[in-house]
Amino acid sequence: MRRVWEGLAGNPSLPAEAVERLVRLVEPDLSLELVERTDLTDQQVELLAERGTAAAGRLVRAGRVSADRVDPRRQPIAALALLRAGRAPAGWAELLVQRRELWPELASTERLPAGVAQRLLAEADRDVLVELAEAQPDPGILAALAAHPSPRVRQAVAWNPAAPPGVLADLLNDLPPLPSCEVCERHAVPWTHPPDCPDPDCDLPGGAACDGSHQYARHTVVEAALAHPNAPAADARRHLSDPSGFLRARLAERTDLDPDAYAQLASSTEPFVLAALAENPAVGERLIRQLATVPCEIVRRAVVCNPAVPLDLLDRARDGVVLKLGTTLPPRIAAADPAETERLAASADPGLRRLLALRRDLPPHVRDRLAEDPDAKVANAVAPHPGLEEGQLTAMHHRHGRLVGPGIAANPDTPTALLRALVTGEHNVATLRALAVHPAADGATLTACLRDRRARERAAAHPALPLDRIRALLADPETAHHAVANPSLPAADLLRLVPPPQ
Repeated sequence: MRRVWEGLAGNPSLPAEAVERLVRLVEPDLSLELVERTDLTDQQVELLAERGTAAAGRLVRAGRVSADRVDPRRQPIAALALLRAGRAPAGWAELLVQRRELWPELASTERLPAGVAQRLLAEADRDVLVELAEAQPDPGILAALAAHPSPRVRQAVAWNPAAPPGVLADLLNDLPPLPSCEVCERHAVPWTHPPDCPDPDCDLPGGAACDGSHQYARHTVVEAALAHPNAPAADARRHLSDPSGFLRARLAERTDLDPDAYAQLASSTEPFVLAALAENPAVGERLIRQLATVPCEIVRRAVVCNPAVPLDLLDRARDGVVLKLGTTLPPRIAAADPAETERLAASADPGLRRLLALRRDLPPHVRDRLAEDPDAKVANAVAPHPGLEEGQLTAMHHRHGRLVGPGIAANPDTPTALLRALVTGEHNVATLRALAVHPAADGATLTACLRDRRARERAAAHPALPLDRIRALLADPETAHHAVANPSLPAADLLRLVPPPQ
């Protein structure tokens, strides 16, 4: 019944009596589903705010919990959520740090007073220090954590957006040297984690190894530091010749290296390194053009996704690379100026026209031109554009039939009659799945959507679905949790599904 009660918790038509029963329900805890409701009483808000930091955080962001109505001694979870949101007096941290069970959440608070952070640094275990390292902005605290003997703590420092260049340089250069790692703490070295490890309790990652130099642990720290934009380029550059393709891929993503460094990375043989380089706008046009000739699809696809790719390279895209981008709009096309937009709209390559059609800020004359495109994939891509009129959408449907059904069904302005027409003839499941959530879909259209499993799940919560169909879906274990969220269900039906008072 848990999934059914979760669906009930989100039903906006749920009677007040049913809401109260669900709020009082402890097992299962439905606080995360309930906190989104706008009809909660103050007492219910207070109760849900103490169920966990996730629920309390959402209530704080919604403005339902404020510092003037919270006692940090009696309501520590709500107080912690306010502190993490920067909406509580700093002195509350001194009160909350007395509760060790709150240390992990306190450590992940960016606005933590220095004294509290220092106490955690001195007394907390590794897992709490990892949280502290990921969130703490204080350079002094981060410097101390970067020298911690645990590679996990050091790696967390490298993930911290506030990590300063000097700290990251130390991480890149293994300063101070790691004294040990999780591998040599458990096994005599040299040791390499076998791919078919027989120990069911082993939590070491595949490939973990130590020959006495803690090479795997150092690798994880360096890889994280190389991905940080604040890491000094000079220190990062020292890893250009590293045998690890993973480290070179992180370097290939950086935008602050010199042309010689990018050229050296371009000699790599690993496709994922070349793909990272091919998507980097800082490598320069010459190298982008060079990478566009690599006979590897993921590399050429990355070239197409490079914000700095020359437009003529897109014009010459071959072998279906552009078409295989799906609904991803390449940034270069998204940023095309008016003249380039006209050029793309006139391209002989339907794949490029289709990608341009994904833009929703097209000038009306370009949008209308693409709506009349003879290629169905182009028309389907532009069909969801909210500026299209009913006559244009109808003409597209007559011209291309089922091939443009998904796009027309995704257009928020498609009228009810046209939505109904999409299911009267030949159609595909993508059309049904888009129709199932369209606000203008009527009962007949939604009933037709029930023939597909995924569309049925979506249509189950649509208020226009006929009541007898909703009740039938309530009896199906696969759709009951969707159907109970339908606001058209009468209160009597909803009350029969809630748990009894506790």
